[in-house]
Amino acid sequence: MGDLFWNKVAGAVLAILLVVMGLREIGAIAFDVEGPETLGFPVDPALLEGPATAEEEESGPVDFGALLATASVEAGERVARRCVACHTFDQGGANGTGPNMWGVLGRTVASVSGFNYSSAMREYGADGTEWLYQNMYDYLEAPRRYVPGTSMAFAGLRSQEDRINLLAYMRSMSDNPPALPEPLPEEPEAEGEEGETSQVAATETPDAPETDTQAGDDMGERAEPGEVQPDEELAEDVEDTVEGEDDDEE
Repeated sequence: MGDLFWNKVAGAVLAILLVVMGLREIGAIAFDVEGPETLGFPVDPALLEGPATAEEEESGPVDFGALLATASVEAGERVARRCVACHTFDQGGANGTGPNMWGVLGRTVASVSGFNYSSAMREYGADGTEWLYQNMYDYLEAPRRYVPGTSMAFAGLRSQEDRINLLAYMRSMSDNPPALPEPLPEEPEAEGEEGETSQVAATETPDAPETDTQAGDDMGERAEPGEVQPDEELAEDVEDTVEGEDDDEE
């Protein structure tokens, strides 16, 4: 077998490859199918969050002073595992898809050097806004709703307990975290006040006015219907007059 034989073998292999590739290209041209711009179907993240509980639907200020004092840092670390695909939490950690989260509480919004923030996030922090307990709490619930246009793809945390525990973990990942706010004053018990008011109103209720029936009964005690009570002196005068007339006739 000389060199000519191996040249023929190599030529045949190349010819087969060219034919296969050519058929593939011809098929792609003949049956051109346009794929979607984005793979998959658009899904509203709100549909994946589930219905809100009655506790979460209640409006009113969040008592960060009381909730963070009893929050679990360990539970917050477990919640933060959902974020490690995009963020690092250790001091001096590198930026990923999202910025490093060390010392985020008390830090100016969109201030991590070297990270390319979205224009929406830069606009939100343009006036020097800092990440504090309230705005971070609201942002974690629904990032795209709180900062429309943010590039953060995370749908958010619906559970208040998860958000509070995550805040406690973030607070531990800082050299100088913001001080805990004072617990909110307890509201007076409304039911007790209403009960006392009702009781006082019942004791101070004035006597009911005398009805017509009761008035009639009282009058009946004085005189029966149709009964006349003439004056005794008047009766004697009438009797004397009648006797005088009889004498005149006689």
